[in-house]
Amino acid sequence: MKPPIFDYIAATSIDMAVAALAEAGDEAKVLAGGQSLMPMLNFRLLRPSILVDINRIPGLGFIEETAGSIQVGALTRHFALETSPIVAQHLPVLSCAMTHVAHLAIRNRGTIGGSLSHADPAAELPMMALLLDAKLHIASASGTRIAAARDFFVDTMTVDLDGPEILTEIVLPKLPPRTGWGFEEVARRHGDFALAAVAVTLTVSADRITQARLALTGVGPTALRAAEAETLLVGQALDENLNRCAIEAVREAIAPETDLHASADYRRHLAGVLTGRALAAAWRRATEIAA
Repeated sequence: MKPPIFDYIAATSIDMAVAALAEAGDEAKVLAGGQSLMPMLNFRLLRPSILVDINRIPGLGFIEETAGSIQVGALTRHFALETSPIVAQHLPVLSCAMTHVAHLAIRNRGTIGGSLSHADPAAELPMMALLLDAKLHIASASGTRIAAARDFFVDTMTVDLDGPEILTEIVLPKLPPRTGWGFEEVARRHGDFALAAVAVTLTVSADRITQARLALTGVGPTALRAAEAETLLVGQALDENLNRCAIEAVREAIAPETDLHASADYRRHLAGVLTGRALAAAWRRATEIAA
């Protein structure tokens, strides 16, 4: 199939891009990696009157380290995040998650900002942004603002971006010392969207969990944090009983839907199994670091 007719602007600066978006209003779409946008255009699911291409804007593709965080430009490609030694050192759970994103050809072209802005309910990056308490830098013709990941994902493929706004940078705080991680995902085929995925970090001191973070994707309209399970874990040492209680808390917290890929009951069961595995891996890594 072919996309509908549209005008095209190759922006060379953020100011040029947001000005074009503001002028076009709801009729414009941003073109970054195009891995989600172009198929939707080809199927006529979207009919924008203009595409604003941001690939020529300098300075939007980078991975940089500060004292307390990792800063990632919105045009950074998935593969760059996957293979970054900075990310591997400070956010290894993110490096692992990136290997599950689609296929290599797509990871070579798809962008971090594009995936977060698209907010597919089974994608890995929104889940990782929630898990890692990301801050999202957003530009518009009226200035810039910062949104917390927990407030950014509103509904299925709906985010806290007005039409004339562009996501420009993602800031990811470094994990605390003595933090272990776990990542588990099940898809029908490698590279497919997740039927369910779970990511966990556990920070341990004196054989007790001092901070727990647990995020899921594929089990609702958006990625989510399992707050009740996190609260259960803090102050405890992970054992079989605590693991089982956390699994049940996760299953109670999610509301998956039945679709042609899997039933709601299957997804709920799967989320629990993956939670148990991810928690065990995170605890093992954390206690090895602390030893």
